[in-house]
Amino acid sequence: MTSSLTTVSLTDPRRAPLIDNETAGTMATLISVASGKGGVGKSVVSANLALALAKRGRQVILADLDVGGADAHIMFGELNPSVTLTDFLNKRVNRLIEAAIPITMHPNLRLIAGTGDTLATANMAYARKKRLMKQFRELESDIVVLDIGAGTNFHALDFFLMADIHVAVATPEPTSVLDLYRFIKLAAIRRVLACFLARSPMSEVLSNRDFTSVEEVMEVAGATDAGGRDVAAAALQSFRPGLIVNRVSDRSQVNVLYLRKILHQYVGGDLTLLGEIPDDPAVSQAVRKFLPVLEAAPESPSAKGLLAVSAAVEQVISASAVRRKEQTTQREEKQTRVLLSTPTCSQVSQASSPLQSNLPLPSIEPKQPVCANTVQDPGGASA
Repeated sequence: MTSSLTTVSLTDPRRAPLIDNETAGTMATLISVASGKGGVGKSVVSANLALALAKRGRQVILADLDVGGADAHIMFGELNPSVTLTDFLNKRVNRLIEAAIPITMHPNLRLIAGTGDTLATANMAYARKKRLMKQFRELESDIVVLDIGAGTNFHALDFFLMADIHVAVATPEPTSVLDLYRFIKLAAIRRVLACFLARSPMSEVLSNRDFTSVEEVMEVAGATDAGGRDVAAAALQSFRPGLIVNRVSDRSQVNVLYLRKILHQYVGGDLTLLGEIPDDPAVSQAVRKFLPVLEAAPESPSAKGLLAVSAAVEQVISASAVRRKEQTTQREEKQTRVLLSTPTCSQVSQASSPLQSNLPLPSIEPKQPVCANTVQDPGGASA
């Protein structure tokens, strides 16, 4: 891992963060699953998590967004999927739901396969990401599990942050934990910058700088805007990705409390442990059979660990739904207050111009992040 990963510009206006009010309040709950490095079993976790949630009665779509390494279809024996995400991106199908193929092992589960080489070559622009994001949120499904590519490229960070629930996968090895820390740090920086890139003069100041730490972003924000530091702090306070530790053995354990302390001290966010999956040869045996371990060896230790993780995620989903409903109600009440406080226009003025042109925009509450997307973290706090 080179140092350039921690100094990459996250403010390139051509790569604006994927946070937009247009996506709020829609049906599907998006769960992004990412990792700081490859080879930690992220795709295996994503596939089995999607299947476990389907078995719990949810309508689930697993979407492979692993740019350059799409392999979710292999986990289900779909070696040559008839339609892929690329067909939607290249407009060979009009709606994203048309790229979702059924999985025969469970009626509640569908798959949107990816083709990494094509996506990597395409270098997906912001407009295409935004279109894809909107389509994901409009899918006719309860849950969409997004298998995000490993690493800290813009695709990985953007797709990770656009979800309602953020999940990171790591193994107990020190290199994996270090890469996890770097990934969460860069995601936190990207999240904070998203709160300012649409603001002036803050956008001009931030869009032309590279940042190596969240504290640096907060210092610049506070120096440029009186309320900037408060906005950044509010965005970070609600950023609590969930952690799944994979391949755990008696000899290898992650000191989660220490990692949480470090993240809180240097990143400003928190981390919620969703569960641990034991190191189990049944997983690799299942992969060789082109099956999720939940299907190939349902009584294995890893399968039981995955089921426990899915139960924890299920609780997060339920809390997220309640929280989003409350936030929607608050927004509606706020808009009602604005409308009621608007002076009555005279009949002449109404005839000369549209009524809505005279209405003030809803005000922004102080000390709230201006991030347009409202999400739910695994700890139950809004983000």
